[in-house]
Amino acid sequence: MAEDNEIDMSSGSLLQKIIYFSIPLMLSGILQLAYNAADTIVVGRYAGSTALAAVGSTGALINLIVNIFLGFSVGTSVLVAQYFGAKDRENVSEVVHTAIGASFIFGIITSIIGISMARVFLHAMGTPDEVINHSTLYMRIYFAGMPASMVYNFGSSILRAIGDTKRPLIFLSVSGIINVILNLIFVISFKMGVAGVAIATVISQIVSAILVILCLVRSDGSYRLKVCEIKIHKEKLTKMMKIGIPAGLQSSVFSISNVLLQSSVNSLGKLAMAGNTACSNIDGFIYIATNAFYHASLSFTGQNYGAKKYDRIGRVLGICILLATAIGASLGILSYISGEELLSIYSPNDIQVIEYGVRRLRVTGLTYFLCGVMEVIVGSLRGMGVSLIPMLVTIVGICGIRIGWIYTVFPMNRTIEVLYMSYPVSWIVTSAIHLICYIIIKRKIVRESYPEKEVITEKEAITEKEAISKQEVISKQEVSLN
Repeated sequence: MAEDNEIDMSSGSLLQKIIYFSIPLMLSGILQLAYNAADTIVVGRYAGSTALAAVGSTGALINLIVNIFLGFSVGTSVLVAQYFGAKDRENVSEVVHTAIGASFIFGIITSIIGISMARVFLHAMGTPDEVINHSTLYMRIYFAGMPASMVYNFGSSILRAIGDTKRPLIFLSVSGIINVILNLIFVISFKMGVAGVAIATVISQIVSAILVILCLVRSDGSYRLKVCEIKIHKEKLTKMMKIGIPAGLQSSVFSISNVLLQSSVNSLGKLAMAGNTACSNIDGFIYIATNAFYHASLSFTGQNYGAKKYDRIGRVLGICILLATAIGASLGILSYISGEELLSIYSPNDIQVIEYGVRRLRVTGLTYFLCGVMEVIVGSLRGMGVSLIPMLVTIVGICGIRIGWIYTVFPMNRTIEVLYMSYPVSWIVTSAIHLICYIIIKRKIVRESYPEKEVITEKEAITEKEAISKQEVISKQEVSLN
């Protein structure tokens, strides 16, 4: 019997279910941005500029290390969705117990790397001497809580795979509020500076991990977690790695082109840097809205792939692209119209900073929906268990084009508009290649992966049910006549 929070993605209205699935994801992303903003405000106002610089300087490095291991959670989500769609309770259970066990191990490995190498990495990044001690302290405390962070991310990926995006939203809300309150207490009352911010983050991560574990333990579904049965099933871990490693590497390598882009922005001066930072925060809201449909595409494709309903996979892709385009374009137009007002929130007294932000927003804001389209196609490919190809296409299409643009096109006209035109160009080219790969791979899967007689379409499933119902009626009539 299905729980209330589950979504059977292999039957019923796709549009309605995708919207129902995606809204909590959007709200989760917005809440996360809000909590991050609150952290920044507390640190900046009450711990000083050095503390703010210390916390800010660690973000890219933390993401680079963490994303490698978080890629495995993508593998978890895909496998759970596929087995859940196939109604294979035993394999769902094995993936769940493997994922939770692996998440703790990955968390410990990440902690060791982060704690032991923090100062080395920060020094290699050129972190200023007056900041590096604070940055190192923040990173070491932050990475001490990495096992809890990994457990939460893997646990929430399991819930997303079965269609539950509401409870992760609740967990994020609770842990986020705790994080903000503890920040205020540790930074303002106890004067703990960056250490207080890091400790507050670790405690909130532990809370979110406990909540997601309790949720899985108390579940009655096939994804129920039994702590005594947590173990690594080698076959499942191998499949998770096959999908997860490319996803993690893609996220990490992706940051290289962004670092080079930031360097190019830096060459335009501090006003361009400030305007770029403000604009990137606005872009973040558009990305979160469209990224929800990446997760929808992945989970819905995974379940229908497991159920062998390949006709619905194509409809999932079409609906997710349509929704990502509609919402992304609408938010882009809104940001274009209200650009100056939105940017003035970040820098109310500097007209030149706002001008730089508006100039970038006119390029990225209006075209960010293209990123959503690209992500949706990637999600569908991963939902079918294909992860290496999207990684290679993204690295070449996104990183390659942007790096090439920086060294060829940008030097001919060094403006922020020309620099960020590399975004829509790379999105269009990469989306086109992804779509071609999707069409080829889907046809191959339908034609070769399973015998033709096992390929079930929705219409065939309905016809089969009707035939069975008619046969049951005839049998009952024959019994009554006898």
